[in-house]
Amino acid sequence: MPIGPNPLVVILAYDQLCTFEFGCAFEVFGLSRPEMGSDWYRCLTAATEPEPIRGTGGLRLEADGGLELLDAAHTIIIPGWRGPNAAASATLLDALRRANAAGTRIVSICGGAFVLAQAGLLAGRRVTTHWHHLDTLAARHPEIVVERQALYVDEEDILTSAGSAAGLDLCIHIVRKDFGAKAANSVARRLVVAAHRDGGQSQFIERSLPPPSGVRLSDLLETVQRRIGERWTVERMAAEAHVSVRSIHRHICEATGLAPGEWLQRQRIAFARDLLEETALSVDDIAARSGFGTGTNFRQHFRAATGLPPTIYRTRFHNDVSGTTAS
Repeated sequence: MPIGPNPLVVILAYDQLCTFEFGCAFEVFGLSRPEMGSDWYRCLTAATEPEPIRGTGGLRLEADGGLELLDAAHTIIIPGWRGPNAAASATLLDALRRANAAGTRIVSICGGAFVLAQAGLLAGRRVTTHWHHLDTLAARHPEIVVERQALYVDEEDILTSAGSAAGLDLCIHIVRKDFGAKAANSVARRLVVAAHRDGGQSQFIERSLPPPSGVRLSDLLETVQRRIGERWTVERMAAEAHVSVRSIHRHICEATGLAPGEWLQRQRIAFARDLLEETALSVDDIAARSGFGTGTNFRQHFRAATGLPPTIYRTRFHNDVSGTTAS
């Protein structure tokens, strides 16, 4: 659905509401943000069942209306759910199906994916949820392509996030899609969070702590990010950290959930993405600064990572930089 001025975001409120997930959505879309101008989101809360709506922690919530609000929504957000075994009402499922058929964007945070699955809206789609429930979702719905590493998955009209705080990542991603990188960065600064987190949710799965090794991995990763345009091999990373190649591979995997090469590639893509959004540098210049070498190599890897050629990405997300963009 094309975005117009003041797109309406409707956040669902249900009994036993997951208040953290609800708070993430409302913090991004519901707070007054005069610095964003007159076209910013409107936000309403829709009760999925007769009130009173009780939230975790003993809170009670008075919604702005019921499921009729979904008919006017540009975006609907399901902030968690009562649990993977909790059935959603037929009325709610029907309302979500109608919204999807009308082209409304539907977003789930954490366990909200189970509601979308009950509505039959996820067949053949890439989906994620909290790592604790991934196996359950995959077993119950073999028609779904479960993404086990993703913090969130964007399928255009259906977007899903991993557990709790990943919902905040997804909400900021939506701001980026709708209003550009500058707006997303501004919201992230207000929230004092990163505008984009790298790595998969496997880094948050409980595991035994590795033995102390004296490796200052954070220093190494920061050095790589500061000098991202340089040639970084696993051997060079190991030498910088004064450990073996095997050790640096293990440490980076444990810290980020990614192999060193994959982590490095994501950092290069993220840096290149920022340059496309915030500067008028040519694609060849961006390729050199982000460590991809040639424009041809950069285009290939950027499209594989984002699904868009660099010039198309810039057209969608640039922040009115001065100068002439070059391909």
